[in-house]
Order: sequence, then C-alpha cells, then structure tokens
Amino acid sequence: MPRKLVALFSCTSGASVANVYFAQPLLDRLAADFGVSLGAIGGVVTATQAGSVLALLFLMPLGDQLDRRRLARWQLVSLVLALVGLAMVQSAVGLMAGMLVVGLLGTAMTQGMIAYAASVAAPQERGRVVGAAQAGVVVGLLLARVWSGVIADLSSWRGVYAGSAVLMCMLAALIWRNLPPQMAPVQRLSYFELVGSMLALLRTNRVLQVRGMLALLMFAVFSIFWSALALPLSAPPLSLPHSAIGAFGLIGAAGALIAGRAGRWADRGLSHRVSAAALSLLLLAWIPLSFLDVSLWWLAVGILLLDLGCQALHVTNQAMIFESSTQAHSRLVACYMLFYAMGSGAGALASTAVYARAGWIGVCILGACVSVVAFMVWAASVQRSGARNVCAQS
Repeated sequence: MPRKLVALFSCTSGASVANVYFAQPLLDRLAADFGVSLGAIGGVVTATQAGSVLALLFLMPLGDQLDRRRLARWQLVSLVLALVGLAMVQSAVGLMAGMLVVGLLGTAMTQGMIAYAASVAAPQERGRVVGAAQAGVVVGLLLARVWSGVIADLSSWRGVYAGSAVLMCMLAALIWRNLPPQMAPVQRLSYFELVGSMLALLRTNRVLQVRGMLALLMFAVFSIFWSALALPLSAPPLSLPHSAIGAFGLIGAAGALIAGRAGRWADRGLSHRVSAAALSLLLLAWIPLSFLDVSLWWLAVGILLLDLGCQALHVTNQAMIFESSTQAHSRLVACYMLFYAMGSGAGALASTAVYARAGWIGVCILGACVSVVAFMVWAASVQRSGARNVCAQS
C-alpha cells in the first residue's frame, strides 16, 4: 500500500477519534457551566460511549455492504454538523445529546477507516497497515487532550468543538478525492441480516470473544485513569490550568510508536508475547500513578507505561480478529469495539464516582483491580488454547 494512502487512513482516524475525547480534560469546567456534580459529570463521557455503541451496532456493518468511500464522505459531513450543534448547546440535556451524536459519528468515522484500511491491505501487510491507522488514533487521542486544554484556556470549551468543525471541513477535501474504491462484497445481505450477523460472529468467533473481553477490561482501565485525571490536577494544591492538564497526554506519544511496532510483531506471529508484556505494563502503571500527590514525575512515568500497554494490546487484538475472517472486517471491528465502548463508558462512570468518595487513591485501586482481572482473563484463554491444541494432536 502506498505510504500516502496509509498516512491518509492514519490522519483521518486520528482526527475523527479526537472529537470523542475532547471532553475528558474539561469535565470540571462542564460541571461548573451546566450545574452538574463532580460525581455525575462522568456521564458526559458515558454519553459519547453510548453514541459509540449505537455507531458500532447500526452504522459500522454498512461498510461490509456499501461503498465505504461514499459512506465515509457523508458521515464526515454529518460529523461537522454535529460539532457545530454541540458548540451551541445551552442545557445539560442538550450537552448529553450532543455528546451522544458526536460519539456516534466520530466512532463511525474512526473505526470505519480502520476497517477500510484492513480491507484494502494485502494479508502480509495488514498488521502494519492497521498498526499505522491505530497510531493515528493514538496521536488523535493525544492531540485531543492538548487541543481541548489549550483552546479552553484561550476561549472556552465551546471553542474546542467549533474549531474541530473547521478542521474536519478541511479534512473533508482530502477524503472526498483520495480514498480508494473497495471490492464488492461476496454476498449481499439485507440491512437486518447484516446487523443480525454480528450476533453470529460474537457467538462463534473465539478470537473475537477473547480479544473483545480483553478490550473491555483494558479500555475500562484506560478510561478510569483519563476520566478522573483532571479532577485532582485542577483542584488545590496543584490547581493546574487545562492546557497543562491536556499536555500530560503528550507523554503517551510513545504509544503511537508502539502501536506501529505491535502491528509488525503481529504479522510475525508474536501476538501472545506482545499481549503478555502489554498486560504487565497495564498493571505496573498503577504503582507510579498512585504517587501523583508526591510528584508529577511519577504521574508521567505511569502515563507512559499505561499508554504503551494499552496501545500494544489494542493493535494486537485488532490484527488477530482481522485474520479470523476476510469478508467481515467492518462487522468484526464493530463487534470488537462494542467491548471497548462498554469498558470505556463503565470506566468513566465508575472513576468519577469513586473519586468523589475515595479520592485519587481509590481510583488507582480500582484501576489496578481491573488490570489484574484482565491479566487473569488472558492467562485463562492461553491455558484453554493450549489444552485444545493438545487434544487436537492426540
């Protein structure tokens, strides 16, 4: 695949996913503007994840039947309109509804681009291409926090979404001309058959089941951390501005590098080793993160470990599920990301609620416990896989 095309998939994925995560560093400001308690403001993030679930269930399967190029164009136009509407919202109910729609369309664009990239890539380079697209997602996540922090300090949280609408309009010009055509589907299904076939994938695809559960737990951990981080950093004695809070996301830049590498390692058959290392990092990260009150340097170390673990496992998961079927990439990524959305939404809601009751240490204990469960799920799956191989050989 030409590098320019890989870069286009990467940039589009990153710019789209950023819209879903702009709110995380702004939770305290949104709570103040709309009169929502700190214990409940995590519902903003949950609303975006609810939109993500709707996108995965009802929009993503269309990529296996329709022209992905045309579908991406109209989804991008709709996303721009949703961002403009969110920037103008005046009530807490409107805020939640706007976040839901932005989550819906931002997720559809992001995951649609990843499935698109996987479908047009050659089998021997699929892990590399998916890794590059996922690296764009990592950069988008990082820039989302930096952008939202800086723009919120310069203007307001409304400026964050209005500015993003302008950037997405600029991106639309490239999308309109340069995305390649896709191969026609081998089998035509009705819309309801298409959506229903996702249930069959969830029921029968063992790789999807295991990797999906790992994704649920991994992104719960990720959301537990990032959803609560702005609360202790913006409160006394630290009282950091939103631009400084958002800048902590830049520490995870190494996650973009590991995302690309993890795809190449998956192409070489090293998926299980990468998974073990990634889950270990995910658990170890909570040790330095728990020392946030002692030094921000410990926070930086913890963010680095957390992002490395999450991105390596995420790319490995995707590479493995794309290998399990060549005719259902959109539905596979939709099913996989359903686990992600459930984990992220639950993690955000639990994180802010635990912070309101037990502070930052309570958040760290919660994150560490979920990390342990993720490691246990992976270990059990490897043990079962080994037992099945022994039975097959005998």
